[in-house]
Amino acid sequence: MKYAQALDYIYGASRFGIKLGLNNISKLLELLGNPHEELKIIHVAGTNGKGSTSSFITSILKNAGYNVGLFTSPHLEVFTERIRINGHNIDEEDLARITAIIKEKAEYMVQNGYNHPTQFEIITAIAFYYYKEKNVDFVVLEVGMGGRYDSTNVVKDPLLCVITPVSLDHKDELGDTIEKIAYHKAGIIKKGSDVVVYPQEAVTHEIIYKEADEKNACVYIADIDNREVIESSIEGQKFNFKLDNEIYENVEISLLGDHQINNAIVATTAINVLRKKHNINISKENIYKGLKETKWAGRIEILTKNPTLIIDGAHNEDGANSLARAMDKYFKNKDVTFVLGMLKDKDADGVIEILMPRTKKIITTKPNSDRSLTAQELKEKINKIGRDSIAIDDISKAIEYAVDTSKEDEVVIFAGSLYMIGEVRSIIRNKYKNKKLPL
Repeated sequence: MKYAQALDYIYGASRFGIKLGLNNISKLLELLGNPHEELKIIHVAGTNGKGSTSSFITSILKNAGYNVGLFTSPHLEVFTERIRINGHNIDEEDLARITAIIKEKAEYMVQNGYNHPTQFEIITAIAFYYYKEKNVDFVVLEVGMGGRYDSTNVVKDPLLCVITPVSLDHKDELGDTIEKIAYHKAGIIKKGSDVVVYPQEAVTHEIIYKEADEKNACVYIADIDNREVIESSIEGQKFNFKLDNEIYENVEISLLGDHQINNAIVATTAINVLRKKHNINISKENIYKGLKETKWAGRIEILTKNPTLIIDGAHNEDGANSLARAMDKYFKNKDVTFVLGMLKDKDADGVIEILMPRTKKIITTKPNSDRSLTAQELKEKINKIGRDSIAIDDISKAIEYAVDTSKEDEVVIFAGSLYMIGEVRSIIRNKYKNKKLPL
């Protein structure tokens, strides 16, 4: 099997839909020798901040000299981003070879009366098989959707569980209330596990603690209030915080936004539990260097300057609020052009209400997905709040129009869908890399 054939097979499995539950993934992994049972796993669930928090944890462990697998979804530019070791994507040849093995097992399952694995079950199995094959020291495993019935929750004995901010998303699959969403996220908690939690709404804490009590798990709430921001600009952030009576001074991160400082503290809390409860050798210097070197594409990421072109994965209310706070902080006195593209199953009205009042000019476009709203449909939603916009379905043309009509001291922000910003990232990095737009 070649790489292109592997992608065809993986993408083709989308026809089996989304099926929450662990029976199928359990059978598939059993046929593969249960590779996940031999891995030390840090399991990360939440609605927002999973990727950034996972990346902070991975970078710290890597700086401590460990080989660390990072499993995330979706990808921005290339599929292999989803399965990484120490920042390096899985090789295309390895992906193709392992996919062929998975395909053989999937066919056996169907022949013996099981359902065909879903796309995400296939990807999860590829990741576990690859990480076991490469004998990594740790796997930082990001939940795909929800948690309780997500394929990744086949893990029975994680080294650590982490729950990032919980808010409404994937309402059709997970439910339309915070209580229902929190129930799914809390499902990653296992018997006797350690659980690091980003401070949540009271009702979410109640559900997490109830699950933890039933499982005799130990909960650690990250102290994000006990911090002092020293510097915060588009060049990066510096801050102090206290953790277990230990002071961390002049901590630096390159990721922007107050929420990323919070995510860094959650990640450090997780590392602290690994150090103290599991005797994992990680120095304070490893923590400083790991946080500083963390990169996470697509989250208030500045691609060029003059004009400033930014992409961000804000696609729900919490994500939009984080981006709005960053806009107010870094670009309050700047004219902002906003290029928005969203999927039909996301809270477009909520995102529009939060972000559009902060913009001078709005361009709507269409992400490359059959689940997308058209540019005209988005434009009509924006009209309802009394704003006008320019509808351009083609993303490349939308980028060109936004750049051509913006002055050097202005800001252009692309957001609303990870599908869209990945394409934007590729186009901008290729199209403008030889022009007078410093990357």
